[in-house]
Amino acid sequence: MVMYALDSICQAIINHGLLPFLLSLLIQNHKESIKKDACWIISNIVVGNRERIQAVIEAGLIAPLVNLLQNAELAIKKEAACALRNATSDGTHEQIKYLVSHGCIKPLCDLLVCPDPKIVSVCLDGLENFLKSHDNKEIYEKAVKILETYWLEDVDETLPLGHGRLDPNSKRKIVRYYSLATPWRARVRLESEFGGELSGSP
Repeated sequence: MVMYALDSICQAIINHGLLPFLLSLLIQNHKESIKKDACWIISNIVVGNRERIQAVIEAGLIAPLVNLLQNAELAIKKEAACALRNATSDGTHEQIKYLVSHGCIKPLCDLLVCPDPKIVSVCLDGLENFLKSHDNKEIYEKAVKILETYWLEDVDETLPLGHGRLDPNSKRKIVRYYSLATPWRARVRLESEFGGELSGSP
């Protein structure tokens, strides 16, 4: 019942043309709590619904979300990351491509060393969704680079100085992320050495 009510509210926001209002909350000089709540609303709007993901895209909300993910306070970054993660989980190929073209990958990668394990988990989910859904050389090059930077061989190893330990759930997600990206390591390097696109599936 609660989920149905929330879904109805999210649809009503779109039906009544309130997405531009949410856009203004993201880009104008509002206090942290307002921007955080706006990101939370968008996060719920895009869950499991491609039509609503498209409405959010067409309303111009993706670029401001990416900007907040890069530059806002940590509480806002967390909600912005959730919104982008949710958009990647059910988006079409073209919608995922749009998210990539608007720079979603780098700020998600940058937050992998965040001291909040919940944010790390959200970012890993989003990155995994990108890898699963989009056959793009640039994405896999970025994935391999990030994995080489942040991959931890031992579960008890710590993150860089000043950051906490990886919880077991995040460790499992990195394993899945690594398993998705690794088959592309050889392909990316071969393409780099010989030029052009290699044919066939990975």
